[in-house]
Amino acid sequence: MNDRSPAPGGLDLVEKLVNTIDLETGADSLNTPEGRARLGLTDADVPGARELRESLRAALLAHAGHPPHRVVTPLGELLAAAPLVVTVDPADGTAALAAARDGSLAARVAAAVAEALVAGTWTRLKACEAVDCHWAYYDRSPAGRGRWCSMQVCGARAKMRRYRAKGA
Repeated sequence: MNDRSPAPGGLDLVEKLVNTIDLETGADSLNTPEGRARLGLTDADVPGARELRESLRAALLAHAGHPPHRVVTPLGELLAAAPLVVTVDPADGTAALAAARDGSLAARVAAAVAEALVAGTWTRLKACEAVDCHWAYYDRSPAGRGRWCSMQVCGARAKMRRYRAKGA
């Protein structure tokens, strides 16, 4: 749905996870082996991935100033189960956050969110305000006030609805 370039750094993983479902058609790529493989998931991982996806979507809607799309488990609760550790490269002293225990999806998302917090990019990842979309996108607008994943699709639809509502 989105015609924007991918989110930077680890936020690309978050964007890909949130965008595994097309709300307009109901198509969920987590239902396919290829879709699960893109995120390194097994069949057993899917329920947790879906819960994490919808909690992330609620957070991204909040970044755009919108209420949650439905009741979800708070993202902080889900990420609390994926503690991070600070790693330091002995060669050059660079530090990074990494999953403390495993490479689970929740751990990878927690590391991506932490990286984005440090970089100041977390709140730029948003969910489209169109209720039949809520696609994740990275807002690169100078003021950070983007509203739609695609101006050509969701933005145009919203503007046309407003125009028609005026009775024109």
